[in-house]
Amino acid sequence: MTSTSTPPGLARFNALPEDAALVALREACNSTAWARRLLAARPYAGFEDLCAASDAAMAELTAKDLEEAMAGHPPIGRPKPGDPTSAREQRGMAGASEELKAEMLELNLAYQEKFGHVFLICATGRTGEQMRDAVKERIGNSPEQEREIVRTELGKINRIRLARLVEED
Repeated sequence: MTSTSTPPGLARFNALPEDAALVALREACNSTAWARRLLAARPYAGFEDLCAASDAAMAELTAKDLEEAMAGHPPIGRPKPGDPTSAREQRGMAGASEELKAEMLELNLAYQEKFGHVFLICATGRTGEQMRDAVKERIGNSPEQEREIVRTELGKINRIRLARLVEED
């Protein structure tokens, strides 16, 4: 692999000291196991290699690792104050009516009571209504079904955040 074939943002990520790369990865996904697996596979020749490593690491996360990853995500409709990432990702709820926001709060609480964690969905590009409909549909799932859906949704979120990580100047 030559550095000229690696996109500049990815080359910068590959060259980060391990502690700085770990911090950057943990901002993308709050799972230590996921971040360490991605660190161990550096350097990456291309973005698809990074995504493949992310997907492989996501597939191997234990239930406890998934809990750790989910702990980094605020409930839909309540992005973390001062967190531009969660605000950007949940933009579909920003213009939602007060009724829809109240309904999402109720649904989030019911979901969390049933599954023991926040409702997690790749919210990027979704409307508030689409997110509401998804939680209504998924609340009927078994814990096992929901854990695998969450794993898939986290994988989608990670790809979006990794793209942002390696594209930023």
